[in-house]
Amino acid sequence: MRELHFRDNFWNTDITSTAGYDSIIQHLNDGKRTCKEIEDFMKARAAIEEKYAKDLLGLSKKVCGHSEMNTLKRSLDVFKLQTENMSLSHLHLAQTMREEAKKLEDFREKQKEARKRVEQQMDALHKQKGAQYKKTAEAKKTYDQKCRDKEEAEQNMNRNATTSSSKQQEKLYAKTQQAKQTAEEADKIYSQNVLVLGKMREEWLNEHVKACEFFEKQEVERINMLRNVVWTHLNHLSQQCVTSDEIYEEVRKSLEQCNVQEDIEHFVNLRRTGDKPPAPVPYENFYNNQRSTGVRSLPTAVRRGAAPPPPTAENDPLYSTVAEPGYSLIRY
Repeated sequence: MRELHFRDNFWNTDITSTAGYDSIIQHLNDGKRTCKEIEDFMKARAAIEEKYAKDLLGLSKKVCGHSEMNTLKRSLDVFKLQTENMSLSHLHLAQTMREEAKKLEDFREKQKEARKRVEQQMDALHKQKGAQYKKTAEAKKTYDQKCRDKEEAEQNMNRNATTSSSKQQEKLYAKTQQAKQTAEEADKIYSQNVLVLGKMREEWLNEHVKACEFFEKQEVERINMLRNVVWTHLNHLSQQCVTSDEIYEEVRKSLEQCNVQEDIEHFVNLRRTGDKPPAPVPYENFYNNQRSTGVRSLPTAVRRGAAPPPPTAENDPLYSTVAEPGYSLIRY
């Protein structure tokens, strides 16, 4: 299939028309706008990455598992450290995105300056061509009128050739010659303007072809540039995913070294308080302790046997035990 090019497809049969050229310029302006939009997009994405990096850095400085110990503490320390590393990786990604956006900005400005020179040259040619065409059209209008005046003078002279006097005929003849001379001068001016317009047209045709080729080259470069910029942008994002997974893997490896039983034993060995539980608190009969001085507080927790029965004197009626059949709180 035959390839299409700018130089072959943006002409117009009207010599004063610039529709084809204007269509190319409009397309190039749209392309420049796209470059600026992609550039702004990447700068905005870089700002997002930078803010995310700073938030992660702040998060990595927060207290996390300060009271933990042994293997779990080491895993949590690695977790915080790798969060900080993740922050640094996103900060690096933001800087890379800004550098790519700067390259696109430089490319856009370079194309803008190169286009500016060509556009100025073409605009000047369009103005000259338009002015010369207008001048040529006016010369043709004058030429046509002078030719009609000459024909009218000749016809008038021929009509009065037999009826007018010799003096009138001489006058008509002089008028006809004057009209003829004026028509010849108008023809000369018109021919010169057509010649100048023809040369100007040839110059414009050549410059139009060159401009089309230049603009097409710029468009090829622009499309390739945007394609490569977006492709590289996605490569950086993919690499960030790889880097993130590597960072996560370091945390996972640390968590694999976290030993639950070892941490339990470490805590026991570090904070143990003893291996003997307290003895049961015994029941003490109030009356069994009445002969003691005052009411005693509960003894410290020690192991002891059952309380012995209280001593009684022979024939002592004042004291008895609950288990005795005759036990009573009433004293007789």
